[in-house]
Amino acid sequence: MVTFLFFGLIITILLTPGPTNTLLASSGIQIGIKRSLKLIPSEVLGYFIAITAWGFLLESVSHYIPWLPPLIKLLSAAFIIYLAIKLWITSTKQIDLNQPLITSKALFFATLLNPKALLFASAIFPPTVWLNLHEYIIHMGTFLALITPIAFLWIAFGTVLISNKIAWLNQRNLQRTASCILTFFAMPLAFSAITSF
Repeated sequence: MVTFLFFGLIITILLTPGPTNTLLASSGIQIGIKRSLKLIPSEVLGYFIAITAWGFLLESVSHYIPWLPPLIKLLSAAFIIYLAIKLWITSTKQIDLNQPLITSKALFFATLLNPKALLFASAIFPPTVWLNLHEYIIHMGTFLALITPIAFLWIAFGTVLISNKIAWLNQRNLQRTASCILTFFAMPLAFSAITSF
């Protein structure tokens, strides 16, 4: 069963600036929305492979080191708080969108190596996902369904940033809103990790 916490964390973390999202926004600026859409399958594939690999690896190791999953979950909650603080502090600094022309291959590898994949696999996806095929399909399907519209938003965000047509849709407001939401979601994650020890 997909919970509100899972759904909310996925959306919020996918909306936060990071290497993949910066590349998507840069592509939106450089070549526009329509031509940038070909990058979205690279992000989907990159996250699918990375999250699946991390999830099954951590599940197999947890049998030998049972305290590892709660520790990683606690560290993930701390990372989310760190990310929230960083987003708030840097909300007035411009994201560097002057990237070389983005290729599907470059976006795939940026996503494959994105630290968010470990965060998703270790703390956001429930542990039952790595033990039950039905749970895996439901949660991974939900995750993959959310990537496409959010990737599209990042591409569109790049084009909106350079046009300055919507005053309230700016980097500062986006980052500060994401910071507050991340902080809100980090609390139950940290509580869950602490009670698992």
